[in-house]
Amino acid sequence: MEIRKHGYIRVSSKDQNEQRQLAAMRSVGIEERDIYIDKQSGKDFNREQYQAMKHSLRRGDLLYIHSLDRFGRNKEDILNEWQDITKNIGADIVVLDMPLLDTTKYRDHLGSFISDLVLQILSWLAEDERERIRKRQREGIEAAKNNNVKFGRPSAEITEAFVVAYNEWKAGNITATKAMEQAGMKRTTFYKLVKEYENHH
Repeated sequence: MEIRKHGYIRVSSKDQNEQRQLAAMRSVGIEERDIYIDKQSGKDFNREQYQAMKHSLRRGDLLYIHSLDRFGRNKEDILNEWQDITKNIGADIVVLDMPLLDTTKYRDHLGSFISDLVLQILSWLAEDERERIRKRQREGIEAAKNNNVKFGRPSAEITEAFVVAYNEWKAGNITATKAMEQAGMKRTTFYKLVKEYENHH
């Protein structure tokens, strides 16, 4: 029986181009109909095309992925999926940019040990890289805050229109709803400013 080759591609957003990964899949002779592409984040394996690909995998089939981070991002998830495909389904996995990760070369116990070891290291590196990116983001936000860069929605300010509407409302000439309308504010913003205004007057 002929071994069927499957290719799995993931790009994290509409902007990322899958052409490079596609070219690599075609170069190893994978049919277009057997290439599955997800355009979404790799935070988990609940991806439509990934699940479709996994569903069509049979014992002895070959699954090609371009690199480990295209497969997934979370170390435990990567290991679980890897075990599920190689041990439970009985298919082989080839990682194109990491020749060591080719389960067809490792039929014996030593080979499977080497493959698992490399996978552990690589998935740890992928996780570590993500943690570094998050740390840089946090540091960037902290630095921006220290330089008085405002995040989130701009805070509402007490305007002249608010003061006029507030006084009219307090004098009983207009309703609170009318006052909000005049001040051009939503209910929560209006009452927040009322509190602020009364605290300072």
